[in-house]
Amino acid sequence: MLLINDLRRESSAVRAELHRAVQRVLDSGWYVLGREVQAFEHDMAGYCAVQHCVGVGNGTDALELGLRALGVGVGDVVATVANAGMYSSAAIVAVGAMPSYVDVDESLTMSPPALEEVLGSGVKAVIVTHLYGRMGSMRELVRICRAAGVPIIEDCAQAIGAELDGTAAGAWGDIGCFSFYPTKNLGAVGDGGMVVTSDEVVAERVRALRQYGWTRKYEATLPSGRNSRLDELQAAVLRVKLPHLAAWNVRRRAIADRYGGGIRNPAVRLPPLSDSAYVAHLYVVRTAEPEALRAHLSAAGIASEVHYPVPDYRQ
Repeated sequence: MLLINDLRRESSAVRAELHRAVQRVLDSGWYVLGREVQAFEHDMAGYCAVQHCVGVGNGTDALELGLRALGVGVGDVVATVANAGMYSSAAIVAVGAMPSYVDVDESLTMSPPALEEVLGSGVKAVIVTHLYGRMGSMRELVRICRAAGVPIIEDCAQAIGAELDGTAAGAWGDIGCFSFYPTKNLGAVGDGGMVVTSDEVVAERVRALRQYGWTRKYEATLPSGRNSRLDELQAAVLRVKLPHLAAWNVRRRAIADRYGGGIRNPAVRLPPLSDSAYVAHLYVVRTAEPEALRAHLSAAGIASEVHYPVPDYRQ
């Protein structure tokens, strides 16, 4: 069976480097928020061309702490989409806010005209999900949000390395949020996440919130803090993989293009052609007969899944 994810193949390409990185962490005797995390935050800031990166426990925490850093809380309304697996919805609900679901366009990412329609109804912030590795229409979405004075958060969990008009995913909005779950294009060997921003105040808030709201050790002065720290082992692993990411994304796009050139069934709708705004995190097709297609793929030895089977507003 051809698996959807076989992480052994990726790890084998950098196995010796990974072993050295893990040994380096073990030898250091420092396992949380140390030099590896600081170095990876520095590397990611350069990669995304932003001023600040803050490592956190996972991608959903990145979204939640990003919302809190922007002052979003109980009773506020956050615009998002309903076709992205509940991740933004979970973060919105966690801070006590309410999701307002915005329609998507043919790219399956947030529709700029649909967002413009809802911004006048008291929306406190916007979360745009770059879905399946494809960036949303950020130039239009940012313009709309800036005109309304509403901050915009990018959910970049599936789109690390994507670029639009020369600007990386995560550098368009007020905040960019990343997940390093093992199956992501840049994956750790456990959970991990990051908040990126060029706003120093926001960055300092997230740094405090990820560690109990401390502004100094054992002094919690910022409310709603928690324990959400990227550990040294994950940071060391991610530092090994980051220099390979661009080449891996090129390979992903090439595979997606091969699918696009070979699938000719009129009952199957293919994603748009590859470009720099697409890093082929997943190759998702659409059909009116999903179970028949899955059965056909299974018979050919190809695993498949539905992404995502239930929209957020039904959950």
